[in-house]
Formats: sequence, C-alpha cells, structure tokens
Amino acid sequence: MSEFRHYTVMKNEAVDALECKNGKIYVDCTLGGGGHSELILQKISPDGRLISFDIDQDAIDASAKRLKDYKNLTIVKDSYTNIKKVLKKLNIEKITGGVLFDLGASYHQLTKQERGFSFMKEAPLDMRFNKEADFSAYDVINSYKEEELVKIFSEYGEERFSKRIAHEILNRRKQKAITTTTELANLIINATPHIKSKVHPATRVFQAVRIEVNQELKNVKNTLTDVLDLLDFGAIISVISFHSLEDRIVKQLFKFHSAKCHCDKTQAICNCPPPILELVNRKPIMASEKEIQENPPSRSAKLRIARFIKK
Repeated sequence: MSEFRHYTVMKNEAVDALECKNGKIYVDCTLGGGGHSELILQKISPDGRLISFDIDQDAIDASAKRLKDYKNLTIVKDSYTNIKKVLKKLNIEKITGGVLFDLGASYHQLTKQERGFSFMKEAPLDMRFNKEADFSAYDVINSYKEEELVKIFSEYGEERFSKRIAHEILNRRKQKAITTTTELANLIINATPHIKSKVHPATRVFQAVRIEVNQELKNVKNTLTDVLDLLDFGAIISVISFHSLEDRIVKQLFKFHSAKCHCDKTQAICNCPPPILELVNRKPIMASEKEIQENPPSRSAKLRIARFIKK
C-alpha cells in the first residue's frame, strides 16, 4: 500500500469543540488519516467510545494501523450517510458526547494518481470516494445531457463558462468518449478564455464533478438532519466544511434549528416548538495563519459548532 498522506485540518479546534469527556460516546464521520479520531481517543480514554466511519479502504488501512492500541475504537467501513442504521446495529441509541464532520477530501484521495481527482496527473476519469461504487466521473462527463452539465458546473463549481465547457464536451463526445483527467482538463483550457489567475481553469469543473459523483451536498444535508435524531441532550455537532455550498447548508440548518420562532410576521401568536440547537459560534472559526502556511487548502475551511439542547 502506498503511504497514506493526510493533513488533519483544524485538529485542535474541531476536537476541542466537542468538549470530550471520558465515558461518553463520540462519532467521527470521516476517519481519513485518523488525526481527529486519535485526539478524541486521547481525551475520552479509557471508558469513552469512538465510532469512526470511512468508505475509503486506503484510509481505513492507514488509520487502523495508527490507532491499533485503542480498544475503545470501532472503525466502520461505510458511508456516514448510513449513521442511523450503523449505530442501531451497534446497539447505540444516542450519541452522548458529540459528532464530528470533516467534509473535505483527503490529500491522499486528491493526489493519488489513479483516483482521478487531479487535473495535473494523467488518470482515468474516476473521482469516487468509495472505490466500490459503480458511478464515476466518466459517467457524468460521457452520459449527462448538455443542460445537466451546465447545471452542475454552475451550481457546484460556480463556473462562469459552464455553457461553453458543456457544449465542447458534447462536441467531443460525438467523436469519442472522454476517458482521462488530462483530456478533460485540456478541453476546459481550450474552451475558455485565457484569464490571468492563480486558479487553474479546470479547478471548478473538477470540483463540481467530484461533488456530483459522490453526492456530497445531498449527503451532508440528509445526514445532518439524521444526526439530530441521534444526539443526546448536551451533545455537540462540530462541522468542518471546505466549500461555500456545504457551509451554507450547515449554516442554514443550524440557524433553523436554533431559532425560537419560524412564524410569519403577520401571525399574532407563535406556536413554534422550542429550538433544539444552541449555536456555540455564530461566525465560523477559520484556520490559523500558521496552519494555512503549513497546509494552504486549510484557507477555505470553516468550522461551525452547535449543541443539542432538546431534553
């Protein structure tokens, strides 16, 4: 197995937010390189319990080795979207301590050549977090209609030249399938005006395709809602997001469930149920300058924290 490299973003900030206590149950929804999980385990041992999810076997292999001495860790090879089903199978009724979401892809995933996430390396169009999944970037690029491509490039990548790129993809597909990362990247370069920028022209489209392949935004929204049914009174949700659309989902969900009233302003009497969340931070916590220097992708990370207050 090649070395699994992963920088743990806002490790201390995200774990400190959980207010870890010995004897309580915690969930790390993205095991990754094991950085967050290891720090949680250090704080909750010997009697606390941690359940860590990942669908990437490379991550599981690396982290299982790193965390082999912790007997209170359960690593689950499954998507965090199945958290309800998995915890029920483990006979866990409530998350008594807290849950951590790190929504970013790992350095290993983004840079390992055959995974097909990077436009800088020649590889098959893939981009699956779960290598056992059937649906890949190849399917998006070679089977989606032009208007569908425009939609995902615009919404998920905020790409201003979405129509040009989608049109060029359709033209190329008439001749032959687009099969590699460099084919797609070069097509995007040729389809868009040459603008002086530090951002590679293919960045936004590759991001959009990755989000579509892995259903990232839908999964975040659905799973955050599911987690609310699993939290015990006082438990913490700590969420690190890297994309403005992900952060917006977290912000809106936290805001909705922490609001005292959802009534129309014209309504005289409020019959809203009491809020179930309390915001720990109203503005997102950002990575420190030191961390950004060590790991530039940390610049886009935002940490939001809420406490479950429904008895």
